[in-house]
Amino acid sequence: MHLHSQILGSGKPFIILHGFLGMGDNWKTLGNRWAEVGYEVHLLDQRNHGRSFHSDEFSYEIMADDLKKYCEEHNLQNIILLGHSMGGKVAMQFAVTYPEMVSKLIVADIGPKAYPPHHQDILKALSQLDFSKIKSRGEAEDILSEYIKDEGTRLFLLKNLYRKSKNELGLRINLPILSKKIEEVGVALSEGAIFKGDTLFLGGEKSGYIEPMDEFLIKKHFPKAKIGTIPKAGHWLHAENPKEFYDNVMNFL
Repeated sequence: MHLHSQILGSGKPFIILHGFLGMGDNWKTLGNRWAEVGYEVHLLDQRNHGRSFHSDEFSYEIMADDLKKYCEEHNLQNIILLGHSMGGKVAMQFAVTYPEMVSKLIVADIGPKAYPPHHQDILKALSQLDFSKIKSRGEAEDILSEYIKDEGTRLFLLKNLYRKSKNELGLRINLPILSKKIEEVGVALSEGAIFKGDTLFLGGEKSGYIEPMDEFLIKKHFPKAKIGTIPKAGHWLHAENPKEFYDNVMNFL
């Protein structure tokens, strides 16, 4: 049960965790930039995502444990850990569970609080893809566009499309389990969990995932946290304003 990863560059270990329905590849552009300035960047695919294994078990404790095993396999210590959205929740869970392994924590557009499930429309849209009939990426996009008006979201989801065989397309994500376990994606960090190391929270200005009133809870769990905002960006802050995102992270590091 190994996590699939792409490793870029060499130097201090820098692990990046993607969000729900994403994959490590979403971070390749920024990952390459960090690799160029002296980091060994690990773009991970988390369980039930990307090229990593599928499993019926899915929770933040389990995914933090996956990451611990990954670090042990690759002999990584004092890691810089960056997580976006669901990956940010995994990163927080990992940091409070194994604080001695994390030198710096960066959480992108998610807080420690609970979030109500809000991916139902996307999961419903993906469940309409019947690969006994759909033979091309264009056909898949046509079906998704009936449910999902935002082109950026559709393109993000279509990255999960791949050729299972010469004549059959499929999705890399484990859709049945992710749909069944959707409640797990929004759970709060457990009460009393604390990471005392250097921490940066970055929210998208137009996103709404991190609100001003969340600062109290963030500081309770992460007493050294700095909280910043990426202008002109929503939830996909790293893709919508990569320059500001990169600069903010570099200043922190």
